[in-house]
Parts: sequence; structure tokens; C-alpha cells
Amino acid sequence: MTLRAIVLGFLGGALINGFCFFNDFVLRGTFLVGNYLPISVFGGLLLFVMIVNPLLGYMRTHFALIWRPEFTGKELAVVIALILAACYVPGRGLMHYFATFLMLPHHHERTNPSWQKEKILELAPKPMLADISQNEDAALNGFVQGLGKGDSHISFSDIPWFAWWETLGFWLPLLFTISVAFIALALIVHRQWSDHEQIAYPIATFASALLPKEGETQGSVFRNKYFWVATGIVVFFHLNNFAVKWWPEKLIEIPQRFDFTSLIYSNALWDVFRKISDGGGWMLFRPTIFFTAVGFAYFLSTDVSLSLGIGPLIYCFVIGTLKVYGINFSGGGFMTMKVETFLYGGAYFGVFLVLLYTGRHYYYSVFKHTFCIPCDEKVEQRAIMASRIFMMCCLLFVLQLVRVGLDWRLAVLYTIGTVMLFTVVSRLVAETGTFFVHAWFFPCVIIWGFLGSKAIGPQNLLIMFMVSSLLMIDPREAVMPFLVHGLKIADMNHVKLGRVAALSGVSLLLAFFVGTAATLYWQYDKGSGTVGDGWTNNAVPKFSFDSVVRVKETLRLQGNLELSEGLTGWERFGHISPNNDCVIGFFVMTGLVLLFAAGRLHFPRWPLHPAMFLVLGTWQAKNLAAPFLLGWLIKSAVTKYGGGSGYNRVKPIMIGLIAGDMLGGIIPMIVGAIYYYWTGEPPESYRVLPT
Repeated sequence: MTLRAIVLGFLGGALINGFCFFNDFVLRGTFLVGNYLPISVFGGLLLFVMIVNPLLGYMRTHFALIWRPEFTGKELAVVIALILAACYVPGRGLMHYFATFLMLPHHHERTNPSWQKEKILELAPKPMLADISQNEDAALNGFVQGLGKGDSHISFSDIPWFAWWETLGFWLPLLFTISVAFIALALIVHRQWSDHEQIAYPIATFASALLPKEGETQGSVFRNKYFWVATGIVVFFHLNNFAVKWWPEKLIEIPQRFDFTSLIYSNALWDVFRKISDGGGWMLFRPTIFFTAVGFAYFLSTDVSLSLGIGPLIYCFVIGTLKVYGINFSGGGFMTMKVETFLYGGAYFGVFLVLLYTGRHYYYSVFKHTFCIPCDEKVEQRAIMASRIFMMCCLLFVLQLVRVGLDWRLAVLYTIGTVMLFTVVSRLVAETGTFFVHAWFFPCVIIWGFLGSKAIGPQNLLIMFMVSSLLMIDPREAVMPFLVHGLKIADMNHVKLGRVAALSGVSLLLAFFVGTAATLYWQYDKGSGTVGDGWTNNAVPKFSFDSVVRVKETLRLQGNLELSEGLTGWERFGHISPNNDCVIGFFVMTGLVLLFAAGRLHFPRWPLHPAMFLVLGTWQAKNLAAPFLLGWLIKSAVTKYGGGSGYNRVKPIMIGLIAGDMLGGIIPMIVGAIYYYWTGEPPESYRVLPT
């Protein structure tokens, strides 16, 4: 681990955080991060290993340098790990809606009579929203409309920081505390997942294939002609379609999306396909082939790729069939009480139990070492230290929530649910390569369904909803899954993991400061209405408050509002009123996950993986279903007719498909940035991966 690798990793993370919001909402280009396979990181790694590192190696040999300018695989692994740690902050993981959530509720209250009637913003603890009391015109109106004039930009001193100091003083420490907890947890589970269970880690495998071995400047895959053929074809595909955006009258687009909606009306299969469509699966008949997902599916066991491919089809068929009988699990808002939310929550709970069971011996040993209890099994010192840090950070997270008014018992339950959610998301991404994922449930809603509105109370609900709106509203970019892969890449290149984890915390802290400053700057310069979208401006800032308004209205109609607001301590648990339908759905799905996990453990030919219950019918799963099925089909055919040798010969092709996507995505990014620099106009947008 060298100083230059550490510095480059910090600079790379800071650069992404400083440029991300500008790229995503001013240039309107491909999201700089966007998912767990950020094109800016892995596309940048490809360009560096293809061009820069060989040039540095040439300089050493040509000019007889006594020092080694080219980067080793170990150094690049450190760089990638530190940058990945910072990728949680700037995009959909946090900053896309961070400031809008803290400021725009004041704006929406102006036009929302129900908010005004319930005085809903007064229910929110003061540090949890931006303070506009000092100068509303500058703080709120300036945020919405922008303070920049024409082509002239504001300076950082023009930002009304007085409105932000108190809320940033609450939120940034809270988010950093739980982020450090997840860094520590990633270090704890690493040995169990990587060595004991030996899960696939497709993203880390792809990255490590690019890194040079000792004495080289590139990974060995760059010497394989099939890799270059696959990469070249995919890059040509993307550059052609990118050029079509600029010159549609001169070029022909190569289709990536196919339309099979006519199958819905096929006489022979009309009933089946119609039910899939009615169950929300209409987009499954208009699949887009993402080359990266095809490549990842090839590296997975066939039960995993098959499950991810057919899972959405099965789920949508079941939902569509139930609708025929008047049973509807979906509907309602994002943070509302509905059975579908509890199906996902039950699936995550089931997988979490499976993870605890399969790693029970290792985790129990770590636990005993953490508290200095005698234990025969040896555990790495880094895991013991990480366990202590994890527990301290979780305790601090609970105390921070209690400080703003959340009942400590609910804070403990909420923290456990949060740990469960991100642990399972991390496992899903690491084991299956599902780089585009959403949990589709929130711990606060699960607690709400089990305890009921009366037991929890409106303010406790609002606090949990508000934390969820920033911490997990879109977990397609979260710190733990990034760290899980960063640690695996480092481990595959023989880097000390404890140091990588510690430095990742520093990289993350730097990301918080740079990302917050850059985001606030562009929003106050251009106006949130200009540099934003419907999700960040009109959806996320409303979810929490809309839900609690409905809760207050319901409790008032039931005559329970005053009772609910007056309950304290353990009294709450004497007024529990669970939603029976939601609770039943939760445990039914938990049971299915446990059944499939047991089948997979005890029967070698068990065909499906319980990961299918984690994705079910999410938008993200529907996007990736077809390419995962295609990858499963390719692998099945290759292994059947080519055996193990055939499988190995095709591997470079699959790595080339992924590399082609990365290059085909980062080149339009670079072109767009140059175009904006010269013209001042946003370039044509082109996106390689689903968003």
C-alpha cells in the first residue's frame, strides 16, 4: 500500500463527489455512479489500464528510470476500493435528494392544505429540516429559483449557510456514524462470505481481471483476442447509438430493446401473458439486453441466474392471477402500508436469518472475541476490532435518534432493521452481481405494520420516515455493498484489509464534505427546479409528511390521536394493533425463503435460489430479467456442449461484454463534458446501464 495509491484514491473519490451532481443534473449525462457498477470508476479503470499504465511502463524502460512509475495491481486495488467507498455519497444514494429533502418541505407546505391543517412541519424536530426563519427569501426561494444571474455563477460564500449549519450538524454525523458501522460490518462478514462460503463476487472478479500481476502493466485478459473482439463489438454498438443521438438522419440505431408485446394477445398463450402484464410485468415483454448483466450471469451458478431471470415472471403472474379474484397486494405510495412491502420485508428477513445460520460458528467466535470471552477458534484481529466499532457506532446511531425525540425502543428496532436491509443488499450484489437493485421496503414501515399507528405515535413515525428518506430511499448506491466489493478486490490482490477499511472511512468523510458543498452550490446557483427531477423535487420530500398526515387523520377519526401522542415508554407495547394482512404476508414470504434455502442446502439439484424472493417484481429486477436469462442460456449451452474447457474459453468474451459497456459509457461522458465546456450547452444524453 503506497502513499501515491492512497492519495489517488482520495482524489478520485473527491473528484467524483465534486463533479457528480454537475454531470447528472446540469450536463444531464449518464449518471456518474448510478448503481453498484459505476461506469465512471470501472470505465476509468479500463482506460487507465489500457492506455496510461502501459505508457508509464514504456517510460520506465525507454528512459531507464530507476523508479517504477506504472501502478501495480495492489496499488490500483487500493485506489478502486477508496473510490468505491466515496461512491455512496454523490448520487442516488444520498446527494441527489439530500438538500431537496431538507429544504423543499417548506416549499411544498405553501400549497398543501392538509400539511398546513396538521402543522406537519412543526412535528419534525428542528435539526431535521433546514432553517428558513432568518431569511426565507434567500434560503428557500433562492434554493428553488437559483441565485445565479444569466451566465454568471455564484460563489460559495453566496450560499445561505445560516439555513444549513444546524441541520448539517445533525444529519452528517448521523449518516457518517451508520456508514462507519457498515464499513466495520463489511469487514466482519468478508471472511465468512469470501473464504468460508466462497460466493461469486462477479463485480470484484471483473475488476481484478483487469488489474496487472507482478511485473506487468495490464491484466492477462488484455492479451486474449476474444476479449478484444467482444469489447470492440460492444463499444462499436454503443458509439454508433450515441452518434445516432447527434445525427439521427444520417445513422441507423442498432436495437438494444425488443418488443414482444404482441405475445400478450397471442391466442395460445393469451391468458398466461395477460396475467403477467396485469401483474405489472408489461415491461418484461419489452426487454432490453444489457451486456453487463449477460456477462455477470455467465459467471454465476445456473440456479442463481435462472432465478433472477424467471423470478419477476413468476411474481407478476401470481400477482396478475390474484387480481382476477380481487386480491391486490400493490397500490398506494412508497411509504404506505401495503402487503407488497411486507412481502419484500419478509424475504429480506428470511435471507438475513439464513446468513446468520450459515455463518453462525464464525460470527459467534467473533462475538466471543469481541467481549474477551475465551474461544478456541481463532479470528483475525481486524474482525474483532471491526466488531467493536460496529457495536459502538450502532449504539451511537441509536443515541443520535433518541436525541431528536425517537423512543429508544423504537430506535433499537429501527437500527436492527437498517442493519438487516443493507446486509442483505450487500449479499445480493456480492453473490449475484445484481448491480441495479432496490429493497422496496423500509424498516419503519415494517415496524409500523407490526405495532400499529396508535402504539408508535405520529412524531416517532415521522422521525423514522425522515431518516429512511435519506438513508435508504434508493439503496441502489449504499456504502456497505461498495465496501464489500472494495474489500474483495483488495483481498484478491493481497492488500491488508484492515488498512483499506480504515482508509475507506477517511475517503467517505472527505466525500461527505465535498459532495455536500458541490450539491448545495449547483442547487443555489441554478435552482433546484432546474437541476433536479420529479423524484428529487416532488416525490422524496413529500413521502414522509404525506404518510404521517394520513396517520394523524386516521387516528383522529378513531378517537385515538390524543392517546397515541401521550403514550410513553413501555406503555406503547400495551396498545399494539398489527395489520394482520401485512404480518401474514411477511411471514409467508419468510417461510418461502427458508424453504428454498433449505432445499438448496440439502438437494444438489435444487433448481432455484432464494435470491429470487429479494427482487420479485421490482422495476430493477424487470430491467435485468431478460439479460440474466440470456446469460443463463449461454452458460447452459456452453457447459453442456463444451464442458469445462469450453466454459473457460468463453470467459474472456463475457469479460469483454462488460468492458465494452464500461468503455461505451465513459466515452460519451468525456465527449459530453468537452462539448459542454466548448458550447455551454448540455450534450445529448446516452445511458448504457439501466437507471
